[in-house]
Amino acid sequence: MLNIDELKFDEKGLIPAVVVDAISKKVLTVAYMSRESLAISMERKLTCFYSRSRNELWLKGETSGNYQHIVSITADCDNDALTVVVEKDGPACHTGSDSCFTKPVFQNSELAEFSLQGLYELLLQRKNELPEGSYTTYLFQKGIDKILKKVGEESTEVIIAGKANDKKETVYELADLAYHAMVLMVEMGISVEDVHRELASRHIIDHKVKQEKMTE
Repeated sequence: MLNIDELKFDEKGLIPAVVVDAISKKVLTVAYMSRESLAISMERKLTCFYSRSRNELWLKGETSGNYQHIVSITADCDNDALTVVVEKDGPACHTGSDSCFTKPVFQNSELAEFSLQGLYELLLQRKNELPEGSYTTYLFQKGIDKILKKVGEESTEVIIAGKANDKKETVYELADLAYHAMVLMVEMGISVEDVHRELASRHIIDHKVKQEKMTE
């Protein structure tokens, strides 16, 4: 682990911190930390920044309740910038937006950006708007029984492809299963964060089990 004393703070005693969502991997905000605010962040496991406009420490969420729980802090190769991975309790931006970065400047049409969170948000939009001619609209209109049936069918297709040791077909069917599983999530009000936290809790349990076995 890098020691705080090895970090390079600027002439004002600050270091830039890029805050990233642990689940969506979105950049939430860019702020600055002083040596003191970084120490507080590490001690409380909550992001604490230094406000350059107010010249004071700023614990994110202290007034809004939108705390950012720190997963990890990593320095760059020059030790003069930080990436802070967090799980957030609410919007990161003072405008109420999920992220401070919401204004597109350029998009390469040849390289489409994709994320599970983005897919979830698209499915949520489909459920709210129900555009005509959309297969997703069809599933939501048919309801939970149809969605569950499709999840079952796609699960079977994954098993068949896997049993045949057909990697390409298995990937294809896994994608179908993932899509229908996320339609089910939207229908039931289950978020990507809900599943992420469940998996994370199992990772912690598994890690503890491994440690116990190593000490036996």
